[in-house]
Amino acid sequence: MKTNNERKMKKYIFSLVCLCCALLPALEGQAAHHEHPEYPELRKSDANIIGHILDKKTKEHLPYITITLKGTTIGTVTDVTGHYFLKNLPEGNFVLEVSSVGYKTVIRNVTLKKGHTLEEDFEIEEDAVALDGVVVSANRNETTRRLAPTLVNVIDLKIFENTNSTTLAQGLSFQPGVRVESNCQNCGFQQVRINGLDGPYTQILLDSRPIFSALSGVYGIEQIPASMIERVEVMRGGGSALFGSSAIAGTINIITKEPIRNSGMLSHTITCIGDGDAFDNSTALNASLVTDDRRAGLYIFGQNRHRSAYDHDGDGYSEIPKLHGQTVGFRSFLKTSIYSKLTFEYHHMEEFRRGGDLLNRPPHEANVAEQTEHSINGGGLKYDYFSPNEKHRFNVFASAQHIDRDSYYGGKQDLDAYGNTTDLNWMAGSQYIYTFDKCLFMPSDLTAGVELNQDRLEDRMWGYNRYTKQNVDIYSAFLQNEWKNDHWGILIGGRFDKHNLIDHLIFSPRANLRFNPTKDINFRVSYSSGFRAPQAFDEDLHIENVGGNVAMIELADNLKEERSNSLSASADIYHRFGAFQMNFLIEGFYTKLLDVFALTDGEVVDGILKRTRYNAPGAQVMGMTLEGKMAYLNKFQIQAGVTLQQSHYDEPHEWNKEAPKVRKMMRTPNTYGYFTAIYTPIKPLSIAFSGTYTGSMLIPHEAVPGFLDAPITVDTKDFFDISLKAAYDFKLYKSMDLQVNAGIQNIFNSYQNDFDKGPDRDSGYIYGPSLPRSFFLGVKISY
Repeated sequence: MKTNNERKMKKYIFSLVCLCCALLPALEGQAAHHEHPEYPELRKSDANIIGHILDKKTKEHLPYITITLKGTTIGTVTDVTGHYFLKNLPEGNFVLEVSSVGYKTVIRNVTLKKGHTLEEDFEIEEDAVALDGVVVSANRNETTRRLAPTLVNVIDLKIFENTNSTTLAQGLSFQPGVRVESNCQNCGFQQVRINGLDGPYTQILLDSRPIFSALSGVYGIEQIPASMIERVEVMRGGGSALFGSSAIAGTINIITKEPIRNSGMLSHTITCIGDGDAFDNSTALNASLVTDDRRAGLYIFGQNRHRSAYDHDGDGYSEIPKLHGQTVGFRSFLKTSIYSKLTFEYHHMEEFRRGGDLLNRPPHEANVAEQTEHSINGGGLKYDYFSPNEKHRFNVFASAQHIDRDSYYGGKQDLDAYGNTTDLNWMAGSQYIYTFDKCLFMPSDLTAGVELNQDRLEDRMWGYNRYTKQNVDIYSAFLQNEWKNDHWGILIGGRFDKHNLIDHLIFSPRANLRFNPTKDINFRVSYSSGFRAPQAFDEDLHIENVGGNVAMIELADNLKEERSNSLSASADIYHRFGAFQMNFLIEGFYTKLLDVFALTDGEVVDGILKRTRYNAPGAQVMGMTLEGKMAYLNKFQIQAGVTLQQSHYDEPHEWNKEAPKVRKMMRTPNTYGYFTAIYTPIKPLSIAFSGTYTGSMLIPHEAVPGFLDAPITVDTKDFFDISLKAAYDFKLYKSMDLQVNAGIQNIFNSYQNDFDKGPDRDSGYIYGPSLPRSFFLGVKISY
């Protein structure tokens, strides 16, 4: 029997298909209107550039390489033969830029004159360590990783593909200093930790906009499909203050795909979980449509996922919940002039998840059930303008996300456990950048901006008479100046936030220093201050289903915001030995937390576990991250990272009034890391190894009737989760490829084996890898 969400999802898919059908003639019509690739205002210039692009080593022509005229919206990509043609260009002196993922960016000065055609040929070389890759998270403006004022790590499509990651949550594990963990056997709630700090300390951005609210942050990282992601930028620790509240541990910036050329992809992956009693089916599709004049484009994406529940210990209660999810959406652009561009993004997600027992019965007939049905609509609009001389850059943006969630937390004929939560989060703002040829002692970029963020949340559980209404209004302004050249970078700035839950204005300063003695050696030092506002509804409210109790959080009187001071220092070294490319990174970090948020143990009143959030003494997180990358031509690539850290409270912390206090932060291993390696013995075949390491950590274990008389803390064993994937590409037609892939996840079955059993289990007593040993098989068609 189909759920309401499934029926609604079909309507959305049908609407999206109709939209695509309506837009295709419009795009074709626009292309036909511009019989030649030209802008109307330049129709008679006849200043052209033609050329081809070769691989520097193999001398092969490279298709689908991007060529842009910097300072304008004009650009194109090479065709299947590696040639390009830019027609009717503006007159003057410009910079021609050639770029592509996996290759070094090349720039060349050109002078364009009316009636003249230039031939500009390029030979570009592979860049397996992505030193010249473009990032936006370091300073809210596009810059290369080499010149970025703070470290930004990038998760690109290759990592998602090589690790068989179909969602954001799966791909995030393969970054230094980042760890994704499961926190509930019933609902499968996952959170991401950066430098050892909980999920609420990390700001999740979608196209640089903070529309992930306290509600969407609970399941959000598992709801974002890989099919909509171009890349993910991770900025750890110091330097993230410019993105506002909750950016204490760092930021995760999800950059969605933009249409570049006419292309499409359809894939399906089936995963057999554990001993074969559970399966995970994921189907993804996308299509990119661009007009001949490249002034408009549309990228469409969709994913459908069905996962059956997995019961590891055979007690009839799930360790991994049942999940049905669908996502559809698009991103489009329209170049309104040579120097301006309009971008629009929309996504719709439907998700049903259910954990506990008797999963095929209504939830109130189960002994324990946690069930949620999400309907999420989100999108954003941005207008970019930059002046012809590139002195001024200006953008206006707005983003919003609405969530409607039906939920059930309870069991044993508990008809009172049904609830509903709605959340509307929207933000709007503007940013201006002025480029100084020289400001005091060096060229610089001055960045200023304002933002307004509002969140309207209502949470109802009718039977328990629990009602939470949370209105959050944040008015923000930021200002920074970045002095920079090839050797030095100095950034000083700050952000002002007026939060309606805090009486006073909050100032978060930021300072960064970069020194490049050579172009391949980067030294950086960063400082930032951040804050978290007191909110009654947060990730820790979702449910801690111990004995089936529903949680409700109250704020203590005179509750203050939580503040942080973060320091980091790093050395980033690149070197090339003939055909080998290498990169080594070492980073030290320190974060001091003040007035840390904590929860009382609470007591059960009328079936509700009532807890109070209060300010505890401070805490400290410190450590070191090491990362290395090595590549040999396009045959072999490996990268690995390890984090060594300590996380502890300044004074012993009470997590349960019946248990001894602890100083060490829970769920923070002193050592954790990752690796990925890919070997391509012949061009159609690729073999990828990947893995994550999680060291021993301290885990809370609540009392369980008949099993555990009193709450305790447990030192877990360490886990090494290793996976293998092999893929082979077949050429079907000139521009169409078929890939078949297969592999094993968690080869050595490094998985938790001491789960609680029965209806009174502590569902939060879960740790280690998210999947037992599993086998997968996939197929992908692309053109």
